[in-house]
Amino acid sequence: MEKRDFSPNQGRHDRGFTLIEVLVAICILTVGLLGVATMQGSASRNNTFSDSRTIATAWAANQMETLLPLAWADPLLSDADSDGSAGLGDLSFDNDPSTQGDADHEVVQGRYTIYWNVVDNAIIANTKTVNIIVVWSDYGGNGRISMQRVIPRII
Repeated sequence: MEKRDFSPNQGRHDRGFTLIEVLVAICILTVGLLGVATMQGSASRNNTFSDSRTIATAWAANQMETLLPLAWADPLLSDADSDGSAGLGDLSFDNDPSTQGDADHEVVQGRYTIYWNVVDNAIIANTKTVNIIVVWSDYGGNGRISMQRVIPRII
């Protein structure tokens, strides 16, 4: 019969994990979970920003669709400040009142403000160039989209 060794040192490396191994594994798991949580927060913010941009684009397109069928002499299609410029390039993100005056027209739709400027014959004779800019702010950030269209005069 074979003699077996039942001493406390038998199978020492088969007894399980040490406390340090467990702590290292927990640290690695924690770092991984924090990375996933950070990605979730970032994805949520980006989804909100994308949603706001989509809504702003829809408002700009809606305003353009409202302006297109209007009569050539309609006040909404006029260069109200007679500056001869269709640009709103200096319209700042912070909605500074000094730059809001650059727009010929303005409409507020909830947290979105729609500005548009019209100029006659800017590119081609018998046309109106319409530049629409929608600005908004949410979650400490500001957004802005623009859309431009040249409308021919139908005689």
